[in-house]
Amino acid sequence: MKKITKIYPEPTVGALIVNKKGEIFLMRSDSKWSGKYVVPGGHVELGEKLEEAVKREMKEETDLDVYSIKALGIQECIFDPTFWKKKHFIFFDFYCKTNSTEVKLNNEGQDFIWVTPKKSLKLPLNNSTRTSIKNYLKNQLGVEVIKKINNITN
Repeated sequence: MKKITKIYPEPTVGALIVNKKGEIFLMRSDSKWSGKYVVPGGHVELGEKLEEAVKREMKEETDLDVYSIKALGIQECIFDPTFWKKKHFIFFDFYCKTNSTEVKLNNEGQDFIWVTPKKSLKLPLNNSTRTSIKNYLKNQLGVEVIKKINNITN
């Protein structure tokens, strides 16, 4: 009898890293994402919490230490044609802060940029990164509105 191997979606984390100037880190991935700019990230290891996976992946791919990790959303990425393999990912999206801009890329990134979130939308981004940035901008807009309301009422 032939054994059937089941393949399941892969849980992964990714994060927009924000520096002290409010710029976000993006890296260009020629090898995996067809030259598109993406957020760093990767698989969640067995027994690893999502926040731990974010810290580990950011360190592995950028050599940056991150903190103040906040959830941004969840996305499905099913057989994205810009990815080098036919894969089904479940992306747990985050944003976080860093005190450094001194980046050392591993082999997954070929170049990187620190850019304002609005300007980043003009770059060649993969679809899930574009969605993450738009969600981040919406989140930041909501924070600014709340601050203004608090200023008016105080």
